[in-house]
Amino acid sequence: MKTIADIMTRSISTVRRDETLQAAAKRMQEMDVGSLPVLDGKAVAGIVTDRDIAVRGVAAGMIPQESLVADVMTAEVRFCRAADTVEKVLAEMGDLKVRRLPVLDAGNEIVGIVALADMATRQSADTDKTLREISTPGR
Repeated sequence: MKTIADIMTRSISTVRRDETLQAAAKRMQEMDVGSLPVLDGKAVAGIVTDRDIAVRGVAAGMIPQESLVADVMTAEVRFCRAADTVEKVLAEMGDLKVRRLPVLDAGNEIVGIVALADMATRQSADTDKTLREISTPGR
């Protein structure tokens, strides 16, 4: 049985809560990603997406060069462990309706990120079922 450690992306970039929206957006552009885990020291404090910056930040009138990641990030972070099975995490992603999860080690430090795309390209599990669950509108 494959674990998340077998398929996760290990080389990730993060952002601090006190960095500007512009700094986060530039990091996303450099890494060609749409989200970044937010750290408070070594602890995962949240996640910020390009959509958070655009909708919660810019559309709300925040100035990207001055406003902070902490102002737009999602603070309730769901995560998985490197030792979790792919099947378990796929099911959780479907239940939570998320496409990616930070991966933490036993000391609660971030060691990677796993995305539904990782599952689809590196694992032959039921990614289609999970994608349907994620894509189904909430009530």
